[in-house]
Amino acid sequence: MIYHLVCVCKGRKEWFNNDVVAVLKETCVELQKRYEIHFLEIGTDQDHVHFLIQSVPMYSPTKISRTIKSITARQILKTIPTLKPKLWGGEFWSNGYYINTVGRTNSEMTIQKYIKNQGHNPKDYEQLHKNQLTFFI
Repeated sequence: MIYHLVCVCKGRKEWFNNDVVAVLKETCVELQKRYEIHFLEIGTDQDHVHFLIQSVPMYSPTKISRTIKSITARQILKTIPTLKPKLWGGEFWSNGYYINTVGRTNSEMTIQKYIKNQGHNPKDYEQLHKNQLTFFI
């Protein structure tokens, strides 16, 4: 199964600088070794992160999200302790997340390109959704 997961920083604070992104990506590489969760793409903007993930069907989307959020938050706060006092209640991620399955054809490539370009070109978001919106009258 392939999933698109979006996690937002608590309070939409802009915490993703080069140091935090480096720890996040390093943690995801280590996470792959322990779980059957493989990161195909990771893209960060200043206040949120997009993951393109491949995992086994026995892991529910909720389990995947909880695992990623808990382990990455713990490692980021452990590696960068100066960040914790700035957070609301010491939590890195907001309570919610977005996760959806992704098809193996055009939608996978479109989502992968979108994630890869996070933080670079704001028009990518509009282009991604222009072709996928359907209106009913």
